[in-house]
Amino acid sequence: MTVAKQLLSVRPEELRFQFELEQQSYCDLKVTNNTEHHVAFKVKTTSPKKYYVRPNTGVIHPWDSCVIRVTLQAQKEYPPEMQCKDKFLLQSTVLPPNTEVDDLPPDTFNKEGAKTLEECKLRVVYMPPHTASEKLDDGIKETFSSNPDQVLQRLQDERDKAVRQTQLLQQDLEILKTQRNRRTVEGFSVKFSLLVGLIGITAGFLLKLLLSTD
Repeated sequence: MTVAKQLLSVRPEELRFQFELEQQSYCDLKVTNNTEHHVAFKVKTTSPKKYYVRPNTGVIHPWDSCVIRVTLQAQKEYPPEMQCKDKFLLQSTVLPPNTEVDDLPPDTFNKEGAKTLEECKLRVVYMPPHTASEKLDDGIKETFSSNPDQVLQRLQDERDKAVRQTQLLQQDLEILKTQRNRRTVEGFSVKFSLLVGLIGITAGFLLKLLLSTD
């Protein structure tokens, strides 16, 4: 766990990766300088070919912080029982004022000598990939926690959009009903006219037949 007297504090205290075959995954570490000194850091891992760390070395100014992105390279198979034995080590040491990363001597992170070299161990945790709904829920929760007014506005916009779509569908339905009723009336009128004409022709034929018989 992070101790208040440490040069650097790290959040989160473990690296959690969404593990999915043939897909990269990353975890961001926020490293904060808890002192009034310039502090250099270096990230090491037991599996350097498996992870991509940027920046893996740097200098944090007094009371400042930086974000380290650790990327898990695409893997071709799942680890046994989704357990990971990889470890990370964050080393830190105090520097002279105004020292920058390009000025770091080669022995900055050597344990030899009188300088103080602190180390923070971080374990790795693999998690199954999120479903689409879980990702959406997580995104909404994260956005709501940071800006609840924005979330409420978005929900109201979605509600208004749904209401408008419902109204449009109702209008289309009324138009379809009107067109169907009109076609029914027109079809009935045509059929009625044909029936009347047929009756007239039949009556005329019968009348002509009777007259010719007389």
